[in-house]
Parts: sequence; C-alpha cells; structure tokens
Amino acid sequence: QVQLVESGGGLVQPGGSLRLSCAASRSISDVRRVGWYRQAQGKQRELVAAIGSGGTTTYDDSVKGRFTISRDHAKNTVYLQMNSLKPEDTAVYYCNYNVRRLAVTYNYWGQGTQVTVSS
Repeated sequence: QVQLVESGGGLVQPGGSLRLSCAASRSISDVRRVGWYRQAQGKQRELVAAIGSGGTTTYDDSVKGRFTISRDHAKNTVYLQMNSLKPEDTAVYYCNYNVRRLAVTYNYWGQGTQVTVSS
C-alpha cells in the first residue's frame, strides 16, 4: 500500500509563502495525475493544482499566477509552491495520486497539512 505524507504547512502572514511537499512511500507507476486539493472549514474539497503524467499543469483560477506545482520523480515527491498567500487560502491541503492500472482507477490521499494565512 502506498502512503503519502504531506508537510510544509503552517501559519503565515498575508503575502507570505509556503512550500508544501507530498512524499510517496515508494515509486508509483501508471500515474495519470497528481493533484493538490484543499478543504476550508465548512466547504467542499476543491482541486487547486494538478500535474499530468506528461508534465502538463493546471490551476484553479483562484491560485493561478501564485501557486506552482512540480514533481521530482527521483524523490517520489510533489511540491506546491504557494506565494502571495491570502487569508482565503486557509485550508487543509491534501495531495492525491490518481492512478489508472489495468482499467481500474485508484486514488491515493495523504493525511493533509494545515495552512493558515492570518496576520
């Protein structure tokens, strides 16, 4: 079983930066997409950034130009660089690996890391 461990969250002032990491316990094959989701209190989980198997990235409009997703295959780690943070970015952030293998889709989730943007 694959384990994903997120880290890098914390308390930051508006305008500040954080870099989240999502480390997989082992190399994962047949990954279609890796995404960073967030869930604010009382709201549904939403996708904020994703990177496809070919390296194509997509972002939610609310974070475009401020967040950058990247992947280090050698370290089995995906990053989310978050700049110009706003109070509305406050949420628990989760990474997700979407895997398609032999016509079956698997979704692996980390435990989440809290990001709080406040002065």
